[in-house]
Amino acid sequence: MRVLIVDDEMLARSILSEHLMKIPEIEIVGQAANGFEAVKLAEELSPDLIFLDIQMPKLSGFEVLELLGERAPAVIFTTAYDEYALRAFEVHAVDYLLKPVEPPRLAAAVDRARERLRAKTPPPSARELALAARPPGRSLERILIRQEGRVHVLPVDRIDFIEAQDDYLSFAVGGKRLRKQQTMTDIESQLDPTRFVRIHRSFIMNVERLARIDLYGKDSWLAILSDGTKLPMSRTGHARLKELIG
Repeated sequence: MRVLIVDDEMLARSILSEHLMKIPEIEIVGQAANGFEAVKLAEELSPDLIFLDIQMPKLSGFEVLELLGERAPAVIFTTAYDEYALRAFEVHAVDYLLKPVEPPRLAAAVDRARERLRAKTPPPSARELALAARPPGRSLERILIRQEGRVHVLPVDRIDFIEAQDDYLSFAVGGKRLRKQQTMTDIESQLDPTRFVRIHRSFIMNVERLARIDLYGKDSWLAILSDGTKLPMSRTGHARLKELIG
């Protein structure tokens, strides 16, 4: 079984590697010190199993899985905190190990991974992974977008508006556009409703960017943003915005 170890602490990687080398039929194919390295190595090396730290700088373990999507291997989370256990199993993790990892517990987790691989259990959906990446009870704070071979970590407060384009969403940020395969309903449910409002079936607007509202026709309006961008607004969207801003 080909294994990738991901942890931002070198000592933790070394200890886990030492324990794993004592387990038969385990090949450690790589180690990563952060989430971006983890995504790169997971795609290059195609491991069967990844030992994945949850709390890391830049990208969390959940965000690593979100970026890998259906390409994600089986995963065993490793962390010093037990508060993430429920979310780990919500995304069908093989197991969840608390640091310091004890060899018998590690061996049991590896056995579970072997069973999972033999059963060919399907990976979690992109939606499940995205939901797990968001802290419970909190709105989305940043969005991960893969575009043209690059990963963009987009803080939501930088978003001007979001436009639906077929099966994709187009995120407008300071005159630029970033695209991600996702639905409007999905992203709307994750954003802070006091900051983002769906003004049209194809547009979600950052309320802080609104400069004024112009009447366009019967039961239709234009939202004029601070940079001069004009967005269509439906009757329902107008009502939502009016309720929000008073």
